[in-house]
Amino acid sequence: MDIKAYMVEVGTAARQAASEMASVSTGLKNSALLATADVLDKQREMLMSENAKDLTQARDNGLEPAMVDRLALTPERIDVMIEGLKQVAGLDDPIGIINDLKFMPSGIQVGKMRVPLGVIGIVYESRPNVTVEAASLCIKSGNATILRGGSEAIHSNKAIADCIAIGLKEAGLPETAVQVIETTDRAVVGEMITMPEYVDVIVPRGGKGLIERISRDAKVTVIKHLDGICHVYIDSDADIQKANNIALNSKTHRYGTCNTMETLLVDVAVAEKVLPDLASLYAEKGVELRGCSRVCSILSDAKTATEEDWSTEYLAPILSIKVVDNLDAAIAHINKYSSHHTDAIITENYTKGRQFLTQVDSSSVMINASTRFADGFEYGLGAEIGISTDKIHARGPVGLLGLTSEKYVVLGDGHTRQ
Repeated sequence: MDIKAYMVEVGTAARQAASEMASVSTGLKNSALLATADVLDKQREMLMSENAKDLTQARDNGLEPAMVDRLALTPERIDVMIEGLKQVAGLDDPIGIINDLKFMPSGIQVGKMRVPLGVIGIVYESRPNVTVEAASLCIKSGNATILRGGSEAIHSNKAIADCIAIGLKEAGLPETAVQVIETTDRAVVGEMITMPEYVDVIVPRGGKGLIERISRDAKVTVIKHLDGICHVYIDSDADIQKANNIALNSKTHRYGTCNTMETLLVDVAVAEKVLPDLASLYAEKGVELRGCSRVCSILSDAKTATEEDWSTEYLAPILSIKVVDNLDAAIAHINKYSSHHTDAIITENYTKGRQFLTQVDSSSVMINASTRFADGFEYGLGAEIGISTDKIHARGPVGLLGLTSEKYVVLGDGHTRQ
């Protein structure tokens, strides 16, 4: 296959579809989303059959268990995809909304109109449900999208793409508004990220190596986060039961996600009280603990943590733990080693909670809640196209508004500048 010619064909179709999608009514966009949900529901057996091919191949290739888990399409995850489509259909459509319309001294009115970004290229690994999440948000926000999933999920992604195409067709929308790349050739990514004439924004979702490469080589704007080194800090004023529940859930709910806790910080005042019980809970889940010297003096089974551990995203049942002197020390550690994704404090002290919210520089900062809530679906966005740790345009889970821009609109009635 001539990859360059193939990507030009895909890009040309996407650009044309984006032009059409920009003026599609909210009703038609919602119809496409709901039709797709119905198709997914009816095609459960087919989806799981195609997913089984990917799972077999993944295991044969020696993929890590956490990555195999990300790849799996269970009945429950299909339910979540369907619910996500319905939730996005129920969201307010931001396109065409005019904000801040004001009369100027000259008599003209000036405001800002919300508009689609255009063509969004998304590069992601493993999780096939990303195909639905990304497609639904792009459809609702009036964008076209080119989706390049990982080779390990090629059968699942093609099957989901077929369902989306049926939903778009039933609503009378261009099927090319959502295109899934059908080849596993890695050269596709290199072409996609260097064709600004066809693609307006790139969203990479995957390992740090993939995102670093795209950030370095792209000629197209990138919305990204490199990794998810998330922290939970158990303060001296924490409710111990809350601390145990949150610290356990943040780490063990799922290991292979970017909002999973990788480092636990514990105030020295409660360390001897908190750590033994938590260690028992983690042992039941098979989590390996790596701690600082003060942790190791309390937990004899903990391995000694290295400097590298504090900046490592394990995506596995491994947890680094550090005992800190106070809240200031916890914040300093987080701001030094965090990937600015998600960090949480467990405390009953209002003042400390407010200090944590103010001084921790991350895209999601939490009080008394699991880091696993840092997710577009849990935030009420319906779904997310990714999570951004950048500070410009979009930050945190990127939902509908993150896939739009604004343009100035001027309303006059024959006005001329004097």
